[in-house]
Amino acid sequence: MADSPEEINKKKKLYMVIGGLLFVFTAITVMVATFEPLDFGEHGFDHVDAIIGLAIAAFKASLVMLIFMHLNHEKKLIYFIYGLGLVMAFFCMALIGWAKFDPIRFGNWEHADGFYNPEKPATKPDH
Repeated sequence: MADSPEEINKKKKLYMVIGGLLFVFTAITVMVATFEPLDFGEHGFDHVDAIIGLAIAAFKASLVMLIFMHLNHEKKLIYFIYGLGLVMAFFCMALIGWAKFDPIRFGNWEHADGFYNPEKPATKPDH
């Protein structure tokens, strides 16, 4: 905690800078999703834009946690729990991405192996 007016003004300046950074990176996130020159990968919103957006969001969340929630002055256990949460979030996103590229198409009863064949339309079983 700040004890003197100088420390309070210093903290206030830090909070204003961090708030400005959060605003700027929010604008960058919107620009990556909508502005054509910042469109990475294929045309339109794709997985590359999603990865960039998630990286920016992770950076912004880290700023909020470290500065506004005062986690930058905590004990090592807090950092371990925070890191464990980041690892778990990464693995959840990786599983979602892995499922997106799964070749199984639900509702395709024509093939026993379950793979999608664009030449044969899917039909429902008689039973």
